[in-house]
Amino acid sequence: MGHPAPGEPLDHLPDAEFRQVVRDWVEAHYPPHLRNPRQRLHFRENKPWYMALSAQGWLAPGWPREWGGMGLSAGKQLIMIEEFERHGCARVNDLGVIMLGPLLIAHGTEEQKRFFLPRILSGEHIWAQGYSEPNAGSDLAALRMTAELDGDEWVLNGQKTWTTLGNDANWIFLLVRTDKTVKKQAGISFLLAPMDAPGITVRPILNIDMHDEFCEVFFDNVRVAKDNLVGGLNQGWTMAKTVLGFERIAIGSPKLSSYALDKLWLLARRLDLLGDEAFQEVAARLAMELADLKALYETFVVRIKKGEMPGADASMLKLVQSELFQRITEVMMEVAGEEAGMLEPLSGNAALHPAGLFIQARPGTIYGGSSEILRTVLAKNVLELQG
Repeated sequence: MGHPAPGEPLDHLPDAEFRQVVRDWVEAHYPPHLRNPRQRLHFRENKPWYMALSAQGWLAPGWPREWGGMGLSAGKQLIMIEEFERHGCARVNDLGVIMLGPLLIAHGTEEQKRFFLPRILSGEHIWAQGYSEPNAGSDLAALRMTAELDGDEWVLNGQKTWTTLGNDANWIFLLVRTDKTVKKQAGISFLLAPMDAPGITVRPILNIDMHDEFCEVFFDNVRVAKDNLVGGLNQGWTMAKTVLGFERIAIGSPKLSSYALDKLWLLARRLDLLGDEAFQEVAARLAMELADLKALYETFVVRIKKGEMPGADASMLKLVQSELFQRITEVMMEVAGEEAGMLEPLSGNAALHPAGLFIQARPGTIYGGSSEILRTVLAKNVLELQG
C-alpha cells in the first residue's frame, strides 16, 4: 500500500485500511531516535516530527480542511492516537493545535484566523498557555495580571506560572484583567502576545524528574497590539471556558491510559504474570475502564466535529482519564517489584519505564483543573446540585 500524498483526504477510508495507512506512514517517517521518550520533549528535539506531520497535513486531525486540518471523524482521530502511541511517538508542542486553533476558528476574526492558523501549522508559531498565576490556579478567576489600553496597544503587567514548555514558545495566549470594577469573572480578556516582546522574562521550573517542562513568565510593561484581543473586551472568561473545554477534551484523550495499559501487559509478559489469576482480574478491570473512556472520548469528539462548543461536562473526560492513568501506573509499580524504584528504563527494553510513567501520572489530577475542582464543576453545572 503506497503512502498518501500530502493533504490527501482520508476520512472516506474504511477504518482497517485507514489504520494501516497511518501505521505504514508513521513507521516510515517517524524519527527512530525519538521513540518512547522518557520525558516531554522540547521543540528543538521534537521539531523533526512536528515538521513531518506539518508537511503531510496531519498536524491538526480535528481542524476543518478549509483551515488546513484533516477534517477527520472521531473514530479516525482515535485510530491515529492509537497508532502514534503504539509506535512510541513523542507529543509535539501542540497547544496551538489543540487549544488556540479551535478557539480562533470559532471566535477569531477573519484576520486573526488568516494570520495565526497557517503559522501554527507551519511551525513558525509555537504557543504557550498563560492562565495560572501564583494565587490563581484552581480559582482561575482570581487572576491579577493586568492589561491596560494605551492608544493602539495593550500594556501588560503581572506573572504567569506553570507555563508548559514556555521556554519553547514564541507566542503565548493569556487571560488578563481588563476591568477591576466588576465581579472577577466579568473583567477578564483573552490576549495574544509574542514572547520576544520587550519586558517578558521566562524562568524554567524543574520538576521531580529534574526536567524543565514548566516555566514562570513575568510581564513588565509589555506592549502588544490592540488587535490581538480575541472574542471582545471583557469576554475572556467565555474564551477561557471554551479553551479549557478543548484542553480537557485533549488531555482527556485515552492515549496516556492506553499507552500505560499496553506497557503493563508488556511488563507482565516480562515477569511471566499473564497466567496469574489475580493479575488477570486487575488488568481486565483496567481494560474495561479504558474501553469506557474511549467511548466517552468519542462522544465529545463527535460533538466538536458538529461545531458544538465543549461544556462543563467535558470536565468528566479529563477526570476519568487522569485518575485511570494513575491507577494503571500504580498497578505497574506494584507488579514491577524491586525494579519499580529505578529512574531508568528496565534493562533490555527502553519502552518499559514503570517509575517514569508513575511520576508522569502524578500531576495529571492537578493540571487542567484538579479532580476536586472538576467534581465541583460537574456537581454544580451538570448535576445542578446545591451546597
